[in-house]
Parts: sequence; structure tokens; C-alpha cells
Amino acid sequence: MNLSQEQYARMVQRVSPKSSLVKDCLCAFAVGGLICVIGQLLTDTYQLTWGLSLPDARCFTGITLVAISALLTALGLYDNIARLAGAGTLVPITGFANAVVAPAIEFKTEGLVMGLGAKMFIIAGPVIVYGTVAATLYGLILYAFR
Repeated sequence: MNLSQEQYARMVQRVSPKSSLVKDCLCAFAVGGLICVIGQLLTDTYQLTWGLSLPDARCFTGITLVAISALLTALGLYDNIARLAGAGTLVPITGFANAVVAPAIEFKTEGLVMGLGAKMFIIAGPVIVYGTVAATLYGLILYAFR
């Protein structure tokens, strides 16, 4: 069966689930904001109860958020949250932790080296590479103009 691009596009549109843009944006905003609020509460807690400086408290907050995200991914709960929140879970550091842990769990049956080790950064790898390149270029440009 040969379909034109227009016919194919109509078929895809007919079977694709309908979603409300406003609802999706509100859910993403609410969940992403909630993650940020939890991060701020953690930072404040680390400062007030542990007596950490602001930079140290922020460091511990990042570590805690990554650990919580990895745990929720391992338990299969992060995908449910992401289904509801969409991009609200992708933007913060928790989304990056999920992008590393999810493939590691999926491919662990293939072994430690060829499964877990090789596939762990299949999603997050490009982010690391291009983030490093962008940071290096930014640093060079900043250095050149100072």
C-alpha cells in the first residue's frame, strides 16, 4: 500500500491521542515548579539543620534530587510522573538522572559491560557531549573578551 505524505499525515492525526495544550502546560509548570520548590526546601534544610554554607547546601541538594530521581526511576514511578507532567520532569536535574538510569535498568540483562556500561549514556550522552562543547566554547569566548 503506497500512501502519499498527506494521506499518511491524516492517518497519524486520526489515531494520535488528543491532548490539551493548556492542560499539558499547566501540568508541566506545576510539576516542574514542585521539583524546584522541593529543591529549595532541601537547600534551606541543609543550611538550617546541618549548618552548611549556601554553595555546599546547593551541592547536597543536587545530589539528593538526583538520588531521588534515580530511585523513582528504579521503582518505575518516574515514568508515571513524566506521563502526567511532560516537560516539567525533563528540564530539572531530575530529568537528566532519569535519562541515565532508565537505559541502565533496561539493558542490565545484557551484562555489566555491553549492557549497563555501554547503554547507560545512550540518551544522556549527547547532552554531556554538546553541553561540554558549548561550555568550552562559551569559556573561550568569555576568556577572549576579558
